[in-house]
Amino acid sequence: MRYLFGSATGPSLTRSGTWAPQEPRNIDPLAPHPDSDAPAPPPDSSGRARRWLVLYPRAIPLLIFLALAAITALSVFSIESNARARERAQMREYAQGVAAALDRSGSGFTSYLRAGAALFASVEEVSPDTFDSFVRALKLNTEYSGAEGIGWIPVLEARDLPAFLARTRASQPAYPDIYPAPTSATGRVAPVAMFAPATALNRRALGYDMYSDAARAAAMAEAELTLRPAASGRIVLVQETSGTAPAFAIYMPVFRMERPEDMAAADPAARQLAGFVYTPFRAREFLDSAIDRAGQNRFGVRLYDGEVSTGHLLVAHSIAEAARDTVEQQVTIADRKLMLVVEHADHQVLSPLSMVTLAFGLALASLLMLLARLLTQQAFEDQARLAFFEEQHSIRNSLTRELNHRVKNTLANVLSILSLTRRRASGLDDFADSLEGRIRALSATHDLLTVTDWGTTPIRAVIEAELQHFRSVLDDAILLEGPELELAPNDALSFGLAVHELATNAAKYGALSAPGGKVTIRWQRGEEPSAETEWAEVEWQETGGPPVAGERRRGFGTELIEKVVAHELRTPVTLDFAPTGVRCVLRVPVRRPADFRIREREADRRVQ
Repeated sequence: MRYLFGSATGPSLTRSGTWAPQEPRNIDPLAPHPDSDAPAPPPDSSGRARRWLVLYPRAIPLLIFLALAAITALSVFSIESNARARERAQMREYAQGVAAALDRSGSGFTSYLRAGAALFASVEEVSPDTFDSFVRALKLNTEYSGAEGIGWIPVLEARDLPAFLARTRASQPAYPDIYPAPTSATGRVAPVAMFAPATALNRRALGYDMYSDAARAAAMAEAELTLRPAASGRIVLVQETSGTAPAFAIYMPVFRMERPEDMAAADPAARQLAGFVYTPFRAREFLDSAIDRAGQNRFGVRLYDGEVSTGHLLVAHSIAEAARDTVEQQVTIADRKLMLVVEHADHQVLSPLSMVTLAFGLALASLLMLLARLLTQQAFEDQARLAFFEEQHSIRNSLTRELNHRVKNTLANVLSILSLTRRRASGLDDFADSLEGRIRALSATHDLLTVTDWGTTPIRAVIEAELQHFRSVLDDAILLEGPELELAPNDALSFGLAVHELATNAAKYGALSAPGGKVTIRWQRGEEPSAETEWAEVEWQETGGPPVAGERRRGFGTELIEKVVAHELRTPVTLDFAPTGVRCVLRVPVRRPADFRIREREADRRVQ
């Protein structure tokens, strides 16, 4: 009798008792149990997050790291941009401060020159006493403004030079000759007549003709035309010993009226140019005085005459490295446009706040990436555990049904044995002995299957288990020959029962009951290619025993082998009671090993 028990997952037993593997299914640990009738709940945010962690175990931590790294980079960029903007604002403020200081210096001396021009225009001739009184009244502080001093330049015709030299040397005996010396083509001459403070270096400027230099002459012409102070371009002062230090000068024209009545009319044609009051400036001292008043800073400063180019550079306080950023500020000195350039080179790659932000952002990104990686690993482990529990549940259900099936089969076999034994027993003792032996045969095969974990069992092991008692006494009388073949659990039980019955019959009536008798058991794999199931052909051959009677009564063993065993193995059994000895041929199915290795396959899957 057979019972059909199926399982939703894992291998199951077919009607014939064979193992039928089922297709493995993918187990989703987040899906509801297949046996549950309750509707699946909608996935929540934590479930979706776990699913993303499982689906993208490497991408999610990397994306978290890249996102935080990008945020950190944007933060650092913002901080650096603000720092650059603040730095540029400081540079612009510094440039405005230096420009204001330069303008104050230029405006201060321009006021002195205007005052001198007004004074010298009111006198018929500028004498040394008049000039000295004017200078003492001004109380010049050249160190504060960067100027070299203040001087008086009369404008003369070349023919008037001898008279001028005579008058001047009368008050200044050491006054030098005019240089460069005028020629016959020289028109007007503008020699430096007086200069204060009267230091030894400044006295070198006395007698120098200002019209002899184009830059000076151009500034003087502009001042004469505009009636305002005018600054020259880049020049080198006469009193400069090295002859290379850039400088510039501011000139203020002095006009006199030919007739006193023309002063009220202010007729330009009535004006007569008497000379110029001027102030020379060394560009470096002029800039240094402005920088000192604006406050020292880490910025570099360049001062250009007009446009920013190398040929127009007046003075530079450069920084050691190449300028990373510059700010330009225009300065007007006596109607002349100068260009102030403030430059800065930051030695720090990043500001301290940016460094702290970068370090904190990268540390946080690394920490969250590690945390995401741990969560991913935990999600994988949870998935593996849920899959393992699901598989264990499936295996437990399969084993429970298989156990139920096997118990029913075993009870059915016992009932069949009991029924046949009772009908064939001659007495109570014969019934008890026969029943005990057959149940022991079942028990021996069961023990063997238990050792193999109810997997495939070698055919040789089944035979040796059933013949263990006989081989311990008659070892030489039993010969086993055959290859290594594996039997399914149910087939092993039926085959073991058949071997037990043949051995019991041989011990009572056949070859094992007399000296010299032998039993040869040979088996081989079946060679029919058209068969769907492979099988092993087992031959039981007895020789050397008592002659077998031609006329005999059919016993329980014969019926058990021909009916029960043949039915269980699903193949006919050949029993030949020849006079020389009993010969029995059985065909036992040989299943595929993969059909029975349930636990091995499940264990391998868990390891992977």
